[in-house]
Amino acid sequence: MIVEEKSTCPYCWESVYFEIDTSVSEQEYVEDCHVCCNPILLRINIFGNSVNIDTTKEDDGF
Repeated sequence: MIVEEKSTCPYCWESVYFEIDTSVSEQEYVEDCHVCCNPILLRINIFGNSVNIDTTKEDDGF
């Protein structure tokens, strides 16, 4: 199931919506910010119906 979740861009601090596939409980990938176009490293954890998104600049890592 695909859901839309909001998080904050670590570059421009704007709220950005991401489409998340909830069938995979742990995910890590890079997606460009829809506002400033910088690469955001996303780490996503799914717990039941709860989606947790951690964002950081791609070159900062975790």
